[in-house]
Amino acid sequence: MATIITEQKKIFETKRNDFWWIEPAAVAIGLILFIIYASWAALQGKDYEWGPYMSPFYSPVITVHWWKFSPVFLVIWVPAGFRFTCYYFRRAYYRAYFMDPPACAVSEYCKKYKGENSFPFILQNLHRYFLYFATFLIFFHWHDAYHSFNFDGQFGIGVGSLVLLADVILLSLYIISCHACRHLIGGCLDSFKLKTHHNFYLLISKLNERHMFWAWSSLFMVGFADFYVRMLSMGIWTDVRIF
Repeated sequence: MATIITEQKKIFETKRNDFWWIEPAAVAIGLILFIIYASWAALQGKDYEWGPYMSPFYSPVITVHWWKFSPVFLVIWVPAGFRFTCYYFRRAYYRAYFMDPPACAVSEYCKKYKGENSFPFILQNLHRYFLYFATFLIFFHWHDAYHSFNFDGQFGIGVGSLVLLADVILLSLYIISCHACRHLIGGCLDSFKLKTHHNFYLLISKLNERHMFWAWSSLFMVGFADFYVRMLSMGIWTDVRIF
């Protein structure tokens, strides 16, 4: 009987001659820098508010008498869980940290695909529920963005107002373009009874095509928004009033 010999490929083995490793390396560095900063900011428990500005990390501020830690930990699990289980970010950090696979047509460390049906990866199935919580939470961010234009009871525009407005817009686009949101809106239907419903689904689908862009731009902006408010609260920066 003839024996079939299968060549055992080594990790990173590939016939690609481009710089395929740049993307997973950039993702690994970008995510770890954000995690380090977000963890540091969350542990501070202060300097998250200045004038009409509220850091998106701490919104909404929940205070309970028995909670002795930073108030951010009462809300940050929602955006953290939403991003951790996000379909795009799964692909990104699976490649960057687990090398599963490092890139297309590049040999990976895992030789057998086991799916996401065992702990802890089965928790990825909670993404649709994190979507509900994130959608509820975004209304508080819109309220904070609206309030950022209120200076002592009068309408005004500061650089911080524009920063918080850009932050909530990008966060909203990231949530709306989510694959789970697209499925919820119409991906589970065979036909649409209303034309407006179908048009809305087409809009979500169009935004979904750039889900990676919304994911990274919103991640950067939410970190920068916290940093901006924090610098103001610590007296390091001065907010510029435009109007």
